[in-house]
Amino acid sequence: MFRTSAILVLLFFLYSCKSQQNTKKEVQIAFIADAHLQDIFAKFEDSNYNGIPNPATGEYANIRTMNSQLHSTRIFNENYFAFLEALNDIVKRGIKQVVLPGDFSDDGQPVHVRGLRKILNEYSQKYGLSFYVTTGNHDVVRPFSQDAIKTDFLGKEGKEQIISSSPDNLGKNKKELEPIITADIKNWGYKETINEMRDFGFFPKKTDLYWETPFSNYNYENYNFEEAQKESVLEKRTYLIKNTNLYLPDTSYLVEPIKGIWLLAIDANAYVPNEKLSGESNNPHDFSGANTGYNNVLIYKNHLLNWVKKVSAEAKQKGKVLIAFSHYPMVDFNDDASPELKQLFGANKMQLQRVPDEEVAQQFADAGIQIHFGGHMHINDTGVRTSAKGNTLFNIQTPSLAAYMPAYKILTIHTNSDLEVETVVIDKVNKFNSLFPFYEQEYAHLKEIKSKDIWNKEILKAKDYEDFTNWHLKELVRLRFLPEDFPADFLKSIVNLSGKDLLLINNDKTEINSLLKSNSFTISDFELWTGFDMIFDFYRLKSADELAFSKIGKKRLKQYELICSQLKKANDPKLVLWAAIFLKTMNGEPSDHFKIDLKNNKIDNLSVK
Repeated sequence: MFRTSAILVLLFFLYSCKSQQNTKKEVQIAFIADAHLQDIFAKFEDSNYNGIPNPATGEYANIRTMNSQLHSTRIFNENYFAFLEALNDIVKRGIKQVVLPGDFSDDGQPVHVRGLRKILNEYSQKYGLSFYVTTGNHDVVRPFSQDAIKTDFLGKEGKEQIISSSPDNLGKNKKELEPIITADIKNWGYKETINEMRDFGFFPKKTDLYWETPFSNYNYENYNFEEAQKESVLEKRTYLIKNTNLYLPDTSYLVEPIKGIWLLAIDANAYVPNEKLSGESNNPHDFSGANTGYNNVLIYKNHLLNWVKKVSAEAKQKGKVLIAFSHYPMVDFNDDASPELKQLFGANKMQLQRVPDEEVAQQFADAGIQIHFGGHMHINDTGVRTSAKGNTLFNIQTPSLAAYMPAYKILTIHTNSDLEVETVVIDKVNKFNSLFPFYEQEYAHLKEIKSKDIWNKEILKAKDYEDFTNWHLKELVRLRFLPEDFPADFLKSIVNLSGKDLLLINNDKTEINSLLKSNSFTISDFELWTGFDMIFDFYRLKSADELAFSKIGKKRLKQYELICSQLKKANDPKLVLWAAIFLKTMNGEPSDHFKIDLKNNKIDNLSVK
């Protein structure tokens, strides 16, 4: 009896130990890309200008015009409130690690970078959040500080207000109001931006278990904070630009904030030198911007690939979970429709110059990156590539809070190989419409001066922030994408047609009747929308992917599918391409809620269909 009891106690003890091992606490990390924070309530340090008073509340704000927002791929003003909403949501969920993969600022202006630092410091001190940041093309516009100008701030009486860092920038810009001059609106370079944001990953902290850069001379075994501090100075973190004698900073870093988790921040800003250089060591005008991303990294920052290989090998050898992040995508973000998009729209349209070459995914997959979080494109997407050597890379595109669909990502690390990704939409935002009284003034002014192509005032009836971003995208399509990206003849052949016209384009009534019957549709169902609605929904799918499915609706998506089946047989090759593009955009990898098995290189959808 005693022996049996002892065995039972032993078995219970062993089971308890095993159970404790299995219930190891999961690690969660939040990713907020492309916050593009503009501190709309900030004060300039060298000017008394405080913006203009809100007609409803009297509170001063310094915002951009609605007109400028609706011609831009990002919102400038309301995303301030969305960013705070996202941080509050992260706090409620008990998540402590937050990653910002670039474009954390509007354009690296001192006033906005300072404003962001204050917010991050507040959330760090109040709620114990730790932030890890990398640079995007809007944070360090050029490697060195430069004067800048914005001509589209909103001024008194709804007029445009120019704000410039120098009177020399004004040129022939039309001046409705006296320009404001402040150094706080210039574009900071690496040195200034990184020093202001130094507490958020760019430099080592005592609480880090490990921290290094591509230029560090120590290793994991002999790591100490003092040595890391010495080697973290920006002067020691530079690389030689190909075909020049110029050195530029590289702010990439590796950090272990939690035991067993390595965050790899890749500074993928690659600045291309001009053919003719000034001869100065810090002239911002010697370089183009960095918005191309990884295609130029392979040419100008090849040292990063060698460092990534080293880090990946060490992570594997030490049993660390390696999570890479940078501002730019490593994989095609168009659901592999980029070849057709190039044929239909042209290589320089639809932001196709930002699509990474296949070599990028191959190189980084073979360098050991398995999971990478990117931004830059303001889209929700997942791209998967397996290299010729059999290495698989999962590229997760994090949406922007300043565009449709506003969201952030949560990564849950269950085990070293079992990961889960969830997308959190920020649909309800406190004070999202508090700036609308300003826009009423702007709209009245535009009407008064008989401005061409005035924005649709219906946007001011948006019921919540998600609806507001939906309106933003709709107006962006109407005011910018259609005139700039679409070939005129193709647009004419589709935009004003009804769904019925598109369905009957081949005039095969027997097949159409069969399709309608088998899918429980009537021909009148297709008369309720136009080609413009299809184009707008294409952009919703392109931007939000799976997040747009429920907004468009199953019936409409099925109707688009049937129409594409007919367009594929059309005599017009452009309509055939459009059908192929649309179908690919509807059928990408899981991008809302999914799990990744790094051991077997599998991705499984967890979203409710």
